Amino acid sequence: MKKSEKGIKKFTEAEKLAILKEAQINGVKDTLAKYELYPATFYYWKRNYSSLGEEGLKHKNKEVNQQLKDLIAENSNLKILLAEKELELKYPELSLKKARHAWKKWKWSEK
Repeated sequence: MKKSEKGIKKFTEAEKLAILKEAQINGVKDTLAKYELYPATFYYWKRNYSSLGEEGLKHKNKEVNQQLKDLIAENSNLKILLAEKELELKYPELSLKKARHAWKKWKWSEK
């Protein structure tokens, strides 16, 4: 464990894994007191380890997190587009009404 000037502790992946295993054996409360960890930090590690394995215990940099957020936003937008296309295929009369309404609006705005 490295401790910075500000008092921030940095644990390696091996140390995090050892702490998780020790908590299973000795109990969470005692382990957190021994390493002076916040429960939120411990459960964050535990959740990442259970979902991603040892890869979840690695330090993530800001660039990777930003890429992940961008991909999630793009995925959300694509889902919305797909849902709109599905609705247009299922109810084509709705899209025709929208198109006629937009055409009338455009026609009147030019005059």
